[in-house]
Amino acid sequence: MAQQAYMTETDDGRQGPRTPASRMRRLVDRLGALREDRGIWRRGWVVAVCALLLALVMLAHAHIPNAVGNLGSLLETFLPWLGVFVPLLLVLALVRRSATALIAAVLPVVVWLNLFGGLLSDKNASGGDLTVATHNVNAENPDPSGTAREVAAAGADVLALEELKASEVPAYRAALSDTYAYHAVVGTVGLWSKYPLSDVRSVDIRLGWQRAMRATVDAPAGRVAVYVAHLPSVRVKLEAGFTARQRDKSADALGEAIAAEPLENVVLLGDLNGTMNDRALKAVTSQMRSTQGAVGSGFGFSWPASFPMARIDQILVRGAEPESSWTLPPTASDHLPIAARLKVTGTAD
Repeated sequence: MAQQAYMTETDDGRQGPRTPASRMRRLVDRLGALREDRGIWRRGWVVAVCALLLALVMLAHAHIPNAVGNLGSLLETFLPWLGVFVPLLLVLALVRRSATALIAAVLPVVVWLNLFGGLLSDKNASGGDLTVATHNVNAENPDPSGTAREVAAAGADVLALEELKASEVPAYRAALSDTYAYHAVVGTVGLWSKYPLSDVRSVDIRLGWQRAMRATVDAPAGRVAVYVAHLPSVRVKLEAGFTARQRDKSADALGEAIAAEPLENVVLLGDLNGTMNDRALKAVTSQMRSTQGAVGSGFGFSWPASFPMARIDQILVRGAEPESSWTLPPTASDHLPIAARLKVTGTAD
């Protein structure tokens, strides 16, 4: 079969074979045509304005008010996803052959990388002396025993479970008994540990029923105050917006309890129904570090399990140093389990 020749037009109008020199000349000619195109700076102003607005929203998200439908908190819950508009803006700028739009589209790229670029690298280390995990098991979980065994297989020393249905608690106890010698259940949350538990008590998060607890874990490296919490759910309603008032009140109460904690090493495990970017959780997040933000790789989204879009399940620490953080494989729940490896820093009360 004859080899097909790739042809290009020569100066006298004839066709000749394409060479590196001819390709370079064509590129130079195109760039020259763009330079002479006076509309390159006048086109694409709509795209440019959209790019500037996107950069401004990401940069000033903390100043977007919650007065109307908790719009600020709703935006902050899904803030990383604003980055999906950046490639679209870049493509539109190229299609419009607009230098103005292309330069403007670079701004949201810079802002997004400043906010979330650090999450793209793997910061996990091999150290640590205490592994913790948390999982919202879903009250309607069709396989509680299987879910318990799957999470226990991750090897956590301390495991917190949320949304425990009273009738299913015996199934979780039975499935976890071989791995964890100690456990405590308060209301709809529970804590399983390989090390002794003491000072177990409910934490009042102003709900009227028990969805938070506190216990001391006597780990080999030191005593650790472990809090388990399941803050109220939020809803997005057309007539009311992002309804989160009860969750916000509970977050304030949880923050007060943690602030009064005398132990040096404090760990919060649970479903906070909010992300670290959500200013409504400031009472908690202002005094604790996220393991996923300090270490880990990627965003660590945990909900919904079928297509994770937000990290509303959290492992937060004070005193203890995070060494690694990761998301566990899906179970029969609608949340993904998450885990972290910590270094206990001391034993002082």
